[in-house]
Formats: sequence, C-alpha cells, structure tokens
Amino acid sequence: MLDIKTIQTELYSLGTEEKIGSIKRYFKTKKGQYAEADVFLGISIPQLRNLSSRFQDIDLNQLQLMLFSKFHEERMLSLLILVRKFQKSKIHSERDDIFRFYTDLKNIIQVNNWDLVDTSCRNIIGAYLMDNPLHVNLLTKLAQSNNIWFRRISIVSTYEFISKGKFDIAYRIAKLLLGDSEDMIQKAVGWMLREIGKRDKNSEINFLILHRAVIPRKVMRYAIENFSSYEKDIVR
Repeated sequence: MLDIKTIQTELYSLGTEEKIGSIKRYFKTKKGQYAEADVFLGISIPQLRNLSSRFQDIDLNQLQLMLFSKFHEERMLSLLILVRKFQKSKIHSERDDIFRFYTDLKNIIQVNNWDLVDTSCRNIIGAYLMDNPLHVNLLTKLAQSNNIWFRRISIVSTYEFISKGKFDIAYRIAKLLLGDSEDMIQKAVGWMLREIGKRDKNSEINFLILHRAVIPRKVMRYAIENFSSYEKDIVR
C-alpha cells in the first residue's frame, strides 16, 4: 500500500519561502478575509499535478488524512488525486464511492477555498450528476447553505452541464444565488453565465434581461465580459 508519509515527505520538500509570499498575496489571507487561517507550503499547481499522477493509487482512507491537512497544497493534492481517480474509473461503484467521499459533510467542508472548489467540484459532483440526475437536488441544498464554499460548489458544479449544452440547472442555481453578497459567489455566478453565453449567446441575453433588476453589478460585469457594446446595452 502506498504510504502517505512517502507523499508528504516529497510534497513538503518542494515548498519554498519565496513562493509562500507570492501565494499569500494571491489569496486573501489578511485578518477577517476568507483565507485568513490558511497555511501554505509554497508549491505550484504544475508540481502538484505531477505528484497527483505519480501517487494516484493512494486509497481513500489515506487521501482523507491529506484532505484534513492544515496545509493548503496538501488539501489541493488530495483533491487532484481524487479527480484523477474519478476520471480514470470506469466502474460505477467506484465512482459512487468517490462521489460519496467528496460530498460527505466531514470531507466537503475541507474544500474550503475557491481554487480547491474550482479544481474539483465540476469534475466530480458535476460529472457524477450528469450521469445520475436523480441526485441533482444536492446542488440546491448546497446553494442554500450558510457556507460560502458550499454555495460556490453549487454553481461551479453546473459547468459540466453547461459544457454539454444543458443550461436549466445552471440557471436554477444562479437564480438562487443572485442575492448573494459574497464576492466569491458573484464572480462564480457571472463566470457560469458567461460560459453559457459562449455556447448560446441568445440564451444568456434572455436570462440577463429577465433578471437584470436583481443581478448584482459584479455578476453582470463577469457575465457580459465577451459581449459587444451593442449586446451590453441590451441587457443593462
């Protein structure tokens, strides 16, 4: 069995103080901000992806220990491995197990920063729900949570549906979140609406016109980023 200590020894050796400084500037780590309590090793995403391909055979019990690490990059590595396991598995029961592992409350609460959310949820929750639509109400429950990252998971997970030309669920979750005052949620909602527009501009325009009275300015700005001046005038 692959030993977690082997992974941690190599992972920790990659960190540098110089990178920690630049990473902390990238995230909001000041007192009262969303990443205030996060601890960083100073490791790049390409380095973590390389490790995830080499250590993808680690079992879920060991992976859970990594997910509960105080180090941001170790949690990220655990999620990168989990995504890789899910994508490579062709066995329904294995994908069921990974979905249940990810959505288990004690585990999903560790997906607690925007990059951890965006790297994992659409590739696990989104992909699973595409094949198992009876569980799609999970997104509604997450959207109604008091936890900011659960709410971001709910909207970013709809990316998988959007990529397949299915917009109804994304619109449903977006409407639930239009009143959200959190920056990280407004950006994510605008991002998903913009992704819809890349595939069907008229559909996005119709949604924006219908709800423009309650769409926050930041959501609108992100949503119409690729619009022409004429299209922006239509929806504002």
